Amino acid sequence: MGSFFAELKRRHIYRVAAAYAVVAWVLLQIVNNVAPVLDLPVWVARAFLLLLVIGFPITLLISWTRELAAADAATPATTKLDYVIAGGLLVVIALISYQQLARPSGANSPQPAPVAARSGAFSIAVLPFANLSNDQEQQFFSDGITDEIMTTLAKLQSLRVVARESAFQFKGERNDMRAVGKALGAQYLINGSVRRAGERVRITAQLVDANSGVGLWSDSYDRELKDIFATQDEIAQSIASALRVPLGLAQGVRLVSSAADADSYQQYLRAKALVRSRNPRGAPALMEASVLLEQLVAHDPNYAPAWALLSEAYSLTPTFTPALLGEGFQEMRRVSDQLLPKAEAAAVRAIQLDPNSASAYSSLGRLRAQRGNHAEAEDLYKKALAFDPNNADVLLFYSNLLLSVGRLKEALAMKRQVQALEPFVPAFNSSLAAALWVTGDDAAAIGTERAMAADAPERSFILALMLSAAGRYGEAADAIMETPPAVLPAAARETAQVAARLLRTAPATTSLPGGLPTLQARLAWVYAFVGAPDRAVEAAERPFESGDISSLATATFWHPAFAAVRKTERFRTYMRNAGFVDYWKARGWPDLCRPVGADDFVCD
Repeated sequence: MGSFFAELKRRHIYRVAAAYAVVAWVLLQIVNNVAPVLDLPVWVARAFLLLLVIGFPITLLISWTRELAAADAATPATTKLDYVIAGGLLVVIALISYQQLARPSGANSPQPAPVAARSGAFSIAVLPFANLSNDQEQQFFSDGITDEIMTTLAKLQSLRVVARESAFQFKGERNDMRAVGKALGAQYLINGSVRRAGERVRITAQLVDANSGVGLWSDSYDRELKDIFATQDEIAQSIASALRVPLGLAQGVRLVSSAADADSYQQYLRAKALVRSRNPRGAPALMEASVLLEQLVAHDPNYAPAWALLSEAYSLTPTFTPALLGEGFQEMRRVSDQLLPKAEAAAVRAIQLDPNSASAYSSLGRLRAQRGNHAEAEDLYKKALAFDPNNADVLLFYSNLLLSVGRLKEALAMKRQVQALEPFVPAFNSSLAAALWVTGDDAAAIGTERAMAADAPERSFILALMLSAAGRYGEAADAIMETPPAVLPAAARETAQVAARLLRTAPATTSLPGGLPTLQARLAWVYAFVGAPDRAVEAAERPFESGDISSLATATFWHPAFAAVRKTERFRTYMRNAGFVDYWKARGWPDLCRPVGADDFVCD
């Protein structure tokens, strides 16, 4: 062996190997830094690394066979080049050693040096964890784990969790992480998988730099189901450690703490999946979720998240009742009277158990807004945002409130924030379109609404409203008539046809025998374009009479095309009855309205 090592030295194999290592490391750093700038796919860097690995033994073999350096005894044993190579090799070893020693405890994959925290919070998105369980019925469990990790990370002030709903668009797909990060507006991404077998759960999680597509941290957790809360806490803390962000917790306080047992937690996740799946015809899913949650809180009355979710399910059910598609406001009133007091009680109970529950404050705020207590609703939304400032649902509800009370610029800014957080949620995009339209950007609003799916809730009627305000009455009538049957039942289609015929006569004042026909509340805005501005208020009056204040209908009145509506006594009466005047007196008047005397007001 002594002669073999001597021969390696004579042929300068050590020198070649060291030089190759230094040059290869330098080239890898160049590729890793240039690839994101040139927007190269991830496989380019991987292929380059593979070529360098393959080239190492080939280079040594060539050096051995061709004796690249002179081997006679007169050649100095050590040259300046040797010192340069040795110094470079020491630098490489030092940098690699630092990276390894600096990795967080528990990481099992290579991690580059941490990125220094920039001003403001890191933006991070959690992609749906893959369900690797043999039972596909466990999909609710993996989706629930994804959502719970999002909620846990949102508690860290140094992290801005984005795309909580939009991320689910990438469910079950293999995508370039850099493209996903760019689409979601996230600097970092988390993905992983969940495999459940009986009472055992295996969760894998990975943190990826969205700018380079490089994995920064990964780990696997094989635990008993009863330890699921501790596992979520461990994952969140590991991610925070990998990003070098502070937890901001008092000594002994954990990010995730719950006294719920494993069965209660599974029931909670199943109910959460049902609430997420709601749609305009999704009241049965909400009612099923309510039954599960009622059973859960009866079994575990101190489980705050279940109370908060129960409040949400109760409060949303009247809004999503199928009866509304056929103007069933009496049915909505009956359901509202039955469920809204229970929703309020559930939210209050959740706050008692967890004073930091953003979802409970949000649900209670929405209930207060429905009852016309707008100032109290605003305060509750602010409390919710204090605990979860990037919660798109809370921001949406708050922006709807601002839009309805006439604080238009603030509402638009907040809706842009919502859209930035959730770029792929149709309801949020439609909400932004409404704010754009009310503030005068008709073209952008109409373009956004046209891009919505044809069967999106209210899409046809909202588009028709926007087109009418722009004086495009024929197109508006066509939009109404193109409403899919699933969105517009047969019972409501006749009045929709009447509304379309009226629009084709606009803007002339229409005079029909017996007066104007009664239109659906969703189409009562048509009256504003056929000479009956006072009757346009019916769009907000009828939902209000059924126990709900329609923020969209009220916001409609602030558009320039509805100036005549704002001057009617019927409009002023509605604004008083719905609590808006009380809000203005307490919080300030909107740009378009001002007080007159002690008890009256006018709007331009």
